Amino acid sequence: MPKDAAVEEFAGLVRALKARDGRSYEALGRRLSVSASTLHRYCSGATVPEEFSVVDRLALLCGADGEERRALEAAWTEADRARRPAASPAPVPAVSAAPQSNPEPSAPEPAPGPAPDPTAQAPSAQAPSAQDPSAQAPSAPEVPARPRRGAPAPVAAAVALVALALAAALLGHPIRSASAPAPASTTPGRTAAPLPFTWSIDSQFWEGGCGHTYLVDRAPRAVAPPPVAADSGAWAGTHGAVHGGAALVRITVQGRSPSDAVVLHALHVRLVDRAAPLPWNAYQMNNGCGGAVTPRHFAVDLDRPRPLARPVDGLDASGAEVRKIPAVSFPYKVTSSDPEELLVSARTAGCDCRWDLELEWSAGGRTGTVRITDGGKPFRTSGTKGRPAYLHDSAEGRWITDSDSGQTE
Repeated sequence: MPKDAAVEEFAGLVRALKARDGRSYEALGRRLSVSASTLHRYCSGATVPEEFSVVDRLALLCGADGEERRALEAAWTEADRARRPAASPAPVPAVSAAPQSNPEPSAPEPAPGPAPDPTAQAPSAQAPSAQDPSAQAPSAPEVPARPRRGAPAPVAAAVALVALALAAALLGHPIRSASAPAPASTTPGRTAAPLPFTWSIDSQFWEGGCGHTYLVDRAPRAVAPPPVAADSGAWAGTHGAVHGGAALVRITVQGRSPSDAVVLHALHVRLVDRAAPLPWNAYQMNNGCGGAVTPRHFAVDLDRPRPLARPVDGLDASGAEVRKIPAVSFPYKVTSSDPEELLVSARTAGCDCRWDLELEWSAGGRTGTVRITDGGKPFRTSGTKGRPAYLHDSAEGRWITDSDSGQTE
């Protein structure tokens, strides 16, 4: 499908959802935590959302059934693929078949002997075949033979795991996987019940869909122009960027059942690490924002000894006038048809802070706490005080100093 056709097909489905619901861009945007102008760009095809979750929430709000949501996701996938520029595949480095660390010295090749008689029986010292489990192993030599350098990866991994377990037992420490948290204690023979809700995050959320600052360890000439908000994650990843001054994290929580509600009781901030602010340049993504919608807004001061997620009033500036959205404290209730969005604004002036969140919940007689991280890693925010600040001059296509001196570094 041509690029423009894929984007237009997706935009047409979004327009149909909006028309069916009948609410204004402002009203729908408030429920989705996006500005009215951002939602209008989705409907017009001017941009495609970075993630499908925001469109899926729109479909739920507009009463779409499962088949419509699947068709919408398929259209978004095609539009998202068409929107992204084609990139040349990265070269694949050659991988040696031999281990790269602690190589064993190769044994000298034996001198060639007479050609074997094809009718003769194989010697008894031949290693058993992996396909023949009944083959007998040779008699054990006086010195155990080293494993072959070409041993299968599962065998090497098993040996390494056994060695790790033995070392952990001697040191008195439990083994914990680096890719997943340690499982909660359960009754033997039983597995932990799944959570009664799902959650997702957007850790590259911009205030009003346009205002944000990143710290980047690069000179202005080596920094690409600001992206649209939908592409902020890719831009930040390419530049190794860190949130400057403030990080906005949008958390979407949705129940699994349309009738059995999950109650969200509290949101706690856990400070993982605190260091001196990064000595990097600050790059502002805009020269001023338009509308902003901030429902369910929680402010976090990372410079306090014990940061708290404090509910504050939000602002709706997507219409002709600015209106205040009163703060709403916990608890909240969520179901599959009534999700909830929490916007956490974590600010700092004096640290390079790593932090995560813990969400307390209860449902059907069960209680628990879910740790919310940025893909398994803590969120990160660093102060920008005293750092060189740059704005992008779109007319000249370059970064300029915040003081508008017209001089670049």
